[in-house]
Amino acid sequence: EVQLVESGGGLVQAGGSLRLSCAGSGFTFDDWNIGWFRQAPGKGREAISCIMRSDGNAFYADSVKGRFTISRDNAKNTAYLHINSLKSEDTAVYYCAAGSQRLGCFGFVYDYWGQGTQVTVSS
Repeated sequence: EVQLVESGGGLVQAGGSLRLSCAGSGFTFDDWNIGWFRQAPGKGREAISCIMRSDGNAFYADSVKGRFTISRDNAKNTAYLHINSLKSEDTAVYYCAAGSQRLGCFGFVYDYWGQGTQVTVSS
């Protein structure tokens, strides 16, 4: 069974940092692109970052560029999202997903999704 499990969310003060983790199991992790998404209260899901399976190239939404860093450790079947300088508008449920597209990872369909981890930023 394919599973993606996010962790690392919580309540943090504005200006703080977090590292979210996405642990995969039940599939060959390094064969899949990993994307991070978020959904804020009352808003639609937003694609924020992704990392390619093949060369590790990373992509970011303009809204998070410079503050978010995506990485992956294929030996641990885990991807990470480092978030710095947290803002109140970063409050959302953060999801990771696995996708098999070979042409890219940002703006493409993802096949498997985790259950999400809540990030709440207090001002």
